[in-house]
Amino acid sequence: MNIVHSLEEIKSTINENQLTLLYISRDNCSVCHSLLPQVERVLENYPSVVSIHADADEIPAIAGEYSIFTVPVVIVFAAGKEMIRKARFVPIEELNAQISRLVTLIND
Repeated sequence: MNIVHSLEEIKSTINENQLTLLYISRDNCSVCHSLLPQVERVLENYPSVVSIHADADEIPAIAGEYSIFTVPVVIVFAAGKEMIRKARFVPIEELNAQISRLVTLIND
């Protein structure tokens, strides 16, 4: 998962790729740290999904830009449009199933 350091990097990645997963966390968030490896394992099955990781403390404007009220947040974009959003306690199997359906739709 590529670490991004600005809103501009996030927006350009989302706009340049067909499928992008944005993972938003904070340094002092234990849930964020335990969820990240699970999301990365899911993404191993979907090489067409570009993944980026943003720290909400480093990029405070991310909260307003993407309506973030808690962390962690997983947002999946298809062709620049938000298609999946999960926050705080993310059911990993549900996320996997939704990404699978989206990848299938995009690639067909």
